Amino acid sequence: MTAFKALGLEENLLKAIADMGFETPSEVQEKTIPILLDRETDMVSLAQTGTGKTAAFGFPMLQKIDVKSRTTQGLILSPTRELCLQITNEMIAYGKYLPELNVTAVYGGASITDQARQIKKGSQIVVATPGRMKDMINRGLVDISKIEYCVLDEADEMLNMGFYEDITEILSHSPKEKSTWLFSATMPKEVATIAKKFMHTPVEITVGTKNVGSDQVSHEYYLVNARDRYNALKRLADANPEIFSVIFCRTKRDTQKVAEQLIEDGYNAAALHGDLSQNQRDLVMKSFRNRQIQMLVATDVAARGIDVDDITHVINYQLPDEIETYTHRSGRTGRAGKTGVSMVIVSKSEVRKIHSIEKIIQKKFIAKEIPSGMEICEVQMFHLANNIKDTEINPEINSYLPNINEVLADFSKEELIKKVFSVEFTRFLNYYKNSKDLNISGERNFSGEDAKNSTRYFINIGNKDDFDWMSLKDFLRDLLQLGKDDVYKVDVKDSFSFFNTDTTHQELVMGIFKDFKLDGRQINIEISKDTGRSKGRSGGGRDRGRRRGDRNDRGDGGGRKGGFKKRSGGFEGSDKPKFKGKSRRGAPRPDTKGTGGRRRRKG
Repeated sequence: MTAFKALGLEENLLKAIADMGFETPSEVQEKTIPILLDRETDMVSLAQTGTGKTAAFGFPMLQKIDVKSRTTQGLILSPTRELCLQITNEMIAYGKYLPELNVTAVYGGASITDQARQIKKGSQIVVATPGRMKDMINRGLVDISKIEYCVLDEADEMLNMGFYEDITEILSHSPKEKSTWLFSATMPKEVATIAKKFMHTPVEITVGTKNVGSDQVSHEYYLVNARDRYNALKRLADANPEIFSVIFCRTKRDTQKVAEQLIEDGYNAAALHGDLSQNQRDLVMKSFRNRQIQMLVATDVAARGIDVDDITHVINYQLPDEIETYTHRSGRTGRAGKTGVSMVIVSKSEVRKIHSIEKIIQKKFIAKEIPSGMEICEVQMFHLANNIKDTEINPEINSYLPNINEVLADFSKEELIKKVFSVEFTRFLNYYKNSKDLNISGERNFSGEDAKNSTRYFINIGNKDDFDWMSLKDFLRDLLQLGKDDVYKVDVKDSFSFFNTDTTHQELVMGIFKDFKLDGRQINIEISKDTGRSKGRSGGGRDRGRRRGDRNDRGDGGGRKGGFKKRSGGFEGSDKPKFKGKSRRGAPRPDTKGTGGRRRRKG
């Protein structure tokens, strides 16, 4: 407590800190709190998620406001409802010994009338999401003309979600002489722009290095064929029986699909994405916090604001479109001084993105292999052994023991152990005994033998047909019924484009496009002599032109809702043509009802 007192905090705040069990301030708190208490200044503070940023701005704000006044003096903007509520609860806990304190959470999905009524009673601090705050200001339900402190929390996330205009309008209703404190995990140019526009010579605090990942998180990648991605995910889960994880997908469609497959295969899983109602989101998050769900499959937008301790693994089922987003994903684990693991499942065409991420987070990835079936059997057996060792004996079993002993009287201790463990061992052995090695090696560099196994195509559609590289890739993979990374090096020009598939798909590609029409126009495809070695853009890259659905969807889903959508004559939603071919659906999980099964369907 002496350490917190040395920062300059008053006794009523120190008592709350003692009640919460905090002993020493985190680095961001140690660097930030004395400055904010000592003077009126703007500040930019860069620190990773989970480093104690809320306390870093919360304690100074609580000490500096006048709790005897009913005027709104502090505004905290955060990107999501979950984070808004989390900050509100923490501020209330910090102000436990300030009886006149009133903190109001303002967010969508709840009664705007109730929120306005609470503010009118006299809220010194309002914590809000930008959309609802803008709405309340426009309706005259809240007055921020006299605020003295404004916090932009997770500023990079708010800007990534498209809240720039909302933030600009909100701040236009606030006094120019207020202090603005901007907190962010990364410092992209958009954050620098907002700092320059709304702040005057801000003090800059950096914990670690800009955009660098946490030292508490180790980073691993697993190289597999795109079609084996889901089976690789299952093996990683089976090889880590105590897993408590967030699994990230690029789109809402993939998020829902992966979650449904996991549930069908016997895992305690659920999806979290933008199409869920607020009530559904609340139920999912409650189950996750209670550990009824071990594997939460989420989009980047939906996962923002998740504050759940002890997440053991973050699994990147697909890498994000924006490389900087990886920092936020991996920051969901390794929090509060604990260690965590960030896993990435990649295909050959995506390996170069691993190198790009390494440069940003200044951490090296460890190349690891998907465990074999026998390795998983061994892990599961020892997991069962430890569970048995740690299980407390239920005294109510005593009345049943005579009959149990009679049934098992003919078996020795060694035979009983073999029988008990055979239940679990046989279940996994039967499932994995004929399983293939999912690991592949090497990077796709389109030279030598690898280039011989890849075919490049010319197709007479391009930008003028409303395609960019990402939407064309999605169109092709849906049409051809191939995996996301089976179509690569997509290069879109004005009136034509190029793309690659492995040569094994050449007959399929040429057959599908025979007499194929789009919007009544004949689509021609040819095998190209261009190797795609120079200016080709792979499906994992980044493009200046975004699909129109991104903005409206706040980035959640990576494209048009419902999948590919074109003018009349195209495809929409799930009404795409069906072609015969090998199903990409994973093999069913073994029955989990046997003795020692660690997961139960639907939790």
